[in-house]
Amino acid sequence: MESAFDGDDTRLDDLCRNLRLACSYHPSIAQVCRKLGINRPQFNKYLSGATRPSAHTLQRICDFFGVEPHEIVLPHTRFTQILSVRPATRAPAPAADGKGYIAHLERLQQQTRSSLDKYLGFYFEYYYSMAFPGSVLRSLFYLQRRDDGVRYRRIERLSHLGQRTSGFRCRYLGMALHLNERIFLLDYESLTGNELTQTILYPTYKSRVNNLTGLKIGVSASDRREPACARVVMQYLGHSIDVRGALRQCGLLSPEDTSIDPDVLRRIDNRQHGGDYHFLGLPF
Repeated sequence: MESAFDGDDTRLDDLCRNLRLACSYHPSIAQVCRKLGINRPQFNKYLSGATRPSAHTLQRICDFFGVEPHEIVLPHTRFTQILSVRPATRAPAPAADGKGYIAHLERLQQQTRSSLDKYLGFYFEYYYSMAFPGSVLRSLFYLQRRDDGVRYRRIERLSHLGQRTSGFRCRYLGMALHLNERIFLLDYESLTGNELTQTILYPTYKSRVNNLTGLKIGVSASDRREPACARVVMQYLGHSIDVRGALRQCGLLSPEDTSIDPDVLRRIDNRQHGGDYHFLGLPF
């Protein structure tokens, strides 16, 4: 069965030009033919106008390019406009190793390995809890080098100290990147799989790491759905610690708890000052 434009030489000429334009967004015509399952000599006839595709074949071609049959026979200038506002119809530029944006992340991870050496080890992480407003959450954070980059684990206990029978534990697994003089942390909650969080920290230029500060964005572990942002402080503990002892100190604390450094409390205060247009972390 021939297509609806059979006998219309103007529309056939537009089809040929439009097909060639659509193919130009892909690495090669040969690849287009392989993905369509149409042999190259036959497809060349469509490109040259020697043969008109059947209605069924035209539909397959249009589905592949992300356009409608009536669009692919529009005047060439109009079809060019349509493609220009539909970037999804263009084939992504092939990465050297075929893994797209993942390859960029892998390169960043390799570059990060040595630049984060002095930050490796254990930390207490402090910020005002998103699930329990008004309470300070102290968590245990462990940053370590792995073969494929720098990884970390973060353990949160959402219960008040001394009340271990209530609340629950969250375990986050993540990756760390050092880019443009910032430390970027991205993790997911591995026990329930219902949350991703991102933290951006100021690196320190001192030879010895004591504290890092920044901002964390995430969501509450409760049934609240809106995203939240909080100031965060990472307090360095060392390369080797009593992990069980450190975990016993983790949980929800009152801001009046004397075990929290007053300077840490000041830096995780989420109130803004007059004239602030953005929510900013407080560097040391």
